[in-house]
Amino acid sequence: MRAAVAIIGLLALGGCAGEIPATEQPTMYLSMANGGARLDPQAAASMISLYRQNNGLGGVVVDPELMKLAESQSQAMASQNKLDHDVKAPLARRLNASGYPATSAVENVSAGYHTLAEAFSGWRDSPPHRANMLKSGVTKLGIAASYAPNTKYKVFWTLILASSDPR
Repeated sequence: MRAAVAIIGLLALGGCAGEIPATEQPTMYLSMANGGARLDPQAAASMISLYRQNNGLGGVVVDPELMKLAESQSQAMASQNKLDHDVKAPLARRLNASGYPATSAVENVSAGYHTLAEAFSGWRDSPPHRANMLKSGVTKLGIAASYAPNTKYKVFWTLILASSDPR
């Protein structure tokens, strides 16, 4: 009888343990160093907007055209295993070629950071990259992370911040 009560008690406790909700990891900590990872551009816009607002500047919103340009730059760096703003062409030329009506634009590139939080921290701690994130007047962003498993850095990042004329 005692054994039966003990088994029922253990089963009841085991059932309780299964009810603990799994906590979801914030997307800024999601590793981009795997083929199935997807960067959350809204999380990036929120993080950068908050940083800008804490420094007396306006926020930024995700721009689909800048997203495509950032993705193209990150993929080009990954495919050539090269961290370089000009791997395809200088930013101004890439913006013009796409027809993007930028009135102001800056770009941060980096490699080796596996998460958005790491990339953001690296940019924040680098004076030229920090200056770009705090560029006055920019209102839009595009961001991308490209995974290249057979390269030195594994993950290549591009952040483009811009303002544009209304179309």
